[in-house]
Amino acid sequence: MQTVNIRQLKTNPTTALRSAKEDDMVVVMNRDHAQALLVDLDQLDLPDLGAVRVALAVSLFRNGAISAGFAARMACKPLPEMLTLLSSLGIPLTGGNPADAQDDLNAGKQWLAQKA
Repeated sequence: MQTVNIRQLKTNPTTALRSAKEDDMVVVMNRDHAQALLVDLDQLDLPDLGAVRVALAVSLFRNGAISAGFAARMACKPLPEMLTLLSSLGIPLTGGNPADAQDDLNAGKQWLAQKA
């Protein structure tokens, strides 16, 4: 196990990630306290790493931490498949007020009707 301080992590994150891949884990220190733990997901030897990636992506998207596109890349899924999954889980794909989304949908329908 290796340790890096926050400054080292900021200046050269690749080294910390490589160490996590090779050495099991890296402890990130903030002053004299362990602040975080870097673990390479492949090193965890999980029976279904793909499911873990999907669950993590869904959770981060649900909390508004990442976009749907980033969630799709994290889950190693095409964007349409990720959007379908999020929708099937009842997770809103748009932020904000549902009435605003309905207004946007109506405006889009009107625009399409004008083009026809």
